Amino acid sequence: MSAQATDPINVLVVDDSTSSRVMLRRIIESDPSLQVQAMAQDAYSAARQMKVALPDVILLDLEMPGMDGMTFLRKIMEQRPMPVVICSSLTETGSERSLEALEAGAVDVILKPSPTDEASRQEATMRICDALHAAAQSRGKGRRPQPRVTPPPLIPTPKLTADEILPPPNTLKTLPLTEPIICIGASTGGTEALREVLCALPPDAPGIVVVQHMPKGFTAAFAKRLDSLAAIQISEARDGMSVGRGEAIIAAGDTHMLLRRANNGYRVQVVDGPSVSRHRPSVDVLFRSGATAAGRNTLGIIMTGMGDDGARCLGEIKAAGGMTIAQDEASCVVYGMPREAVRMGHAMQTLPLDRIAAAIMGFARQHRQAGSGV
Repeated sequence: MSAQATDPINVLVVDDSTSSRVMLRRIIESDPSLQVQAMAQDAYSAARQMKVALPDVILLDLEMPGMDGMTFLRKIMEQRPMPVVICSSLTETGSERSLEALEAGAVDVILKPSPTDEASRQEATMRICDALHAAAQSRGKGRRPQPRVTPPPLIPTPKLTADEILPPPNTLKTLPLTEPIICIGASTGGTEALREVLCALPPDAPGIVVVQHMPKGFTAAFAKRLDSLAAIQISEARDGMSVGRGEAIIAAGDTHMLLRRANNGYRVQVVDGPSVSRHRPSVDVLFRSGATAAGRNTLGIIMTGMGDDGARCLGEIKAAGGMTIAQDEASCVVYGMPREAVRMGHAMQTLPLDRIAAAIMGFARQHRQAGSGV
């Protein structure tokens, strides 16, 4: 029986480290809408726990003795699909295996916390609890999302807006026509959604900048994997990189990425700063910078993910004369960010995932026909 809106989300923690299990229990149970149903030190113990009662979400370490986490994940997805969040260490191998886990059906990946002070402890708590809430609301093969529950605020500070990083755009100023530029934002479920969209684009696709909520260190492996699959060139952001036809740049984890005008083209700026809309990188920051730097030359696309990051500043792209698209509910793993954009009236179109690549190319053709001359 699925949990009611007032019931806590039951989490099964699977990790071979006793200290990690204790730390994760403490973090999870700091949120009254989450509870640890059971803890397991390996896949076999987890399987026994699941015979007693199925959890709403599994928090899974990939590196375990005996049956490793990847094998266990594949068995779960074959036999009884349910939301799984990967808790991974920050290593090159860990990030690559985490991406394999996302392709195998995991909903999200979080960095195994090692808090060194109170601020980092609070941030790790927020990240983990948000990921578990999003996973519980996710939809996928063989599973239904839990009723929508708004998690209580875990950090006693106001949720910051894009104003913390850059001022609002002057939407009354008409910017000259340039090459079209595409700004995309995604969160939970976005890695596979982005793979579908970016790999469907031809080599002459317009320049693309992407914020995908991922931990620091994982975005480089994500960009490298997509680059090996797609016809366009895909890279992790470095400050000052230019972005043009046939190129996509993905924001690096734990930093904000802004679009900047560079003569008749565009480049990206990588900046530090506080989390905006509870995220760093933030989709709101990217979208605002797109509205400011490119205005009517911009197509903003908001895709699957929990929360509202990007929903507000998608409206700034619209107000600046650009085009805006939200992914539809049926094709989202979590219909949170697109829902908020639609609710606010900021999405000019709502499209299924398999039509977004064609919409990108259609926007580029219409924009170039309008007389960019570049």
